[in-house]
This record gives sequence, C-alpha cells and structure tokens, in this order.
Amino acid sequence: MRKHLRKYLPDHEAIRANRWLALFGNTLLHPRLWHLNRHSAAGGVAAGLFCGLIPGPFQMLGAAICAVIFRVNLPLALFTTFYTNPFTIVPLYFAAYGLGRLVLGGGGEFVAPPEWGMEGMWAWVLALADWMAHLGKPLALGLVLLASLLTACGYLTVRMAWRYYLLRAWRGRRHGKRPA
Repeated sequence: MRKHLRKYLPDHEAIRANRWLALFGNTLLHPRLWHLNRHSAAGGVAAGLFCGLIPGPFQMLGAAICAVIFRVNLPLALFTTFYTNPFTIVPLYFAAYGLGRLVLGGGGEFVAPPEWGMEGMWAWVLALADWMAHLGKPLALGLVLLASLLTACGYLTVRMAWRYYLLRAWRGRRHGKRPA
C-alpha cells in the first residue's frame, strides 16, 4: 500500500523549493507529516474526516493544521477532506442537523426557510435570521457529533484494513506467496 501511495507524494526538495511553502519549511518538512505507516495514515484520515465538515473553504486549512499539530500524514489529511463536495454536503448537513435535534430532544420536522413575501426585504431578513437561529444549536452540535463519529469510524477502519493487509502479507511470506 505504501509503495502505491508513495509515487503520488511530493518529496522534500519539491516542498523546500516551493516559494509559497518555504516560509513553513521547518514545520512542513517534519518527517512524521510525510511518513506513511498505519498510525500516520489512520490519523491523517481522521483529521481529514473531522475537518471535512468545517463550513466554507477552510476545510483543507483545518486539516493541515490538525495534521501539523497531531503529526499525522499531511497529504492524506488534505485528500480526505474531499469527501464533502457539492453532492454530499447537503445530505451530510441534514444528517448533522437530525443528529443534533435527536440529542437535544427537539421534536417536529425540518422547517423550510421563509419565502419572500409582500412584507418587504426587512421582514424577510428578520424571518430568515429567526429561521437560522432556530437551526443553530442542533446544527452546530450535530456537526461536531457527526464529525467525531466519522473520525472514529475512519480511524478504526484504516487501522483494521492496514492490520488485515499486514496479516495477509505475513501469512503469505510464511507460505512463500506474495500478498494480493
């Protein structure tokens, strides 16, 4: 697995030569950010899954900061944030909202946003602000809970998959076969 992923990772000289990354050279060249083993891969996937639910364009920045802080695989953390895209973000946010409402004990169904009415712009803006405030707590709590759940599942899945691959490789070596 490491051999296949290594050809896509940049080397230290490419990072050192990049003028945008030269400012962070010492931090970004830490060996644990680029080393690929079961610990760093699982941590990178976990960081990417957690930061993938950050609203707006700050997902990759959050994943990079988490990777640097926790010293896990940086490219894998950045790549994993792509699970949120225009097709998946709405269902994920609906799931987060539902999870937040479940935990907070909110009843009823999802309330649609206010429609533009004859009252004017100011009344619509106030109705929209009230609607968004109603969504706030369940959505915020749901996003944190869903991100934590995805993080734990992703971390454990990578660790178990890597362990399964290693066990097959060890058995194959014992019997004189190469792993698939």
